Formats: sequence, structure tokens, C-alpha cells
Amino acid sequence: MKLSELVIGQIAKIQGFTDLDVSVKLLEMGCVPGEWVKLVKIAPFGDPISISVSGYELSLRKKEAATVLVI
Repeated sequence: MKLSELVIGQIAKIQGFTDLDVSVKLLEMGCVPGEWVKLVKIAPFGDPISISVSGYELSLRKKEAATVLVI
């Protein structure tokens, strides 16, 4: 499953990434494999989304979230 497919309030564990370039940026922001994430908000038009990770909220474009594999 991809991070972009979660529904509001759903919690998942980061498993890995599909895009090396985007993964470097996300790793620097605390989105590391094994970390739990929760989908907090979705913007009115569906993009961006807000997730809770490592104790803070992070906004991501759906395109970026689609590169994060979660279980």
C-alpha cells in the first residue's frame, strides 16, 4: 500500500520507497523505514496531505506520498 492511499486517521508503518530522489528528502525529514505515520488531514482539493511522523506534522504532495510504501 502507498502512503497516498491512506484515509484520515489511518496509521501505518513505513516500509520503503519507490523513488530514490524523493526518498532522500523524506529520510531527512524523519520518514524512515520502521517509523509509524498517521494521515491527519487532506486539503480540500486532495493535495497536499498532512501526516504525523516523528512527533510533528509534515505536509506532502500526493505525488511524493505515492512513493512511500507502507504496511
